[in-house]
Amino acid sequence: MPDLTEIEALKASLRGARRASEALSEVAARTETVDPRTDVPESDLDELHRLSLANAVAAQALRGLVESMLKRRGKIAEPVADGAGGLED
Repeated sequence: MPDLTEIEALKASLRGARRASEALSEVAARTETVDPRTDVPESDLDELHRLSLANAVAAQALRGLVESMLKRRGKIAEPVADGAGGLED
C-alpha cells in the first residue's frame, strides 16, 4: 500500500504539470495571433523559453514518480545499470 507521502507527491506533481501546461497555453494563444509575416515578440520568446523548460521539468518529475510507483508494483523493470541502455550488441 502506498504511503501518504507518495500520494501527496503524486498530487503535487500533477498540480505542477497542470500549472506549467496552463501557463504555456496562455503564451501559445498569444502566439496564435501573431501575423506569420512578422516575428514573435522577444518577450513572448523569453516567456516560451522559460515556460517550456518548466513544462519539461514538471512532466519529467511526474514521469519519474509514476515510473517509481509502477516499479514498486512490479509493472515495469528496473533500468539497465550497465550503460548499454537496454540494447544488445
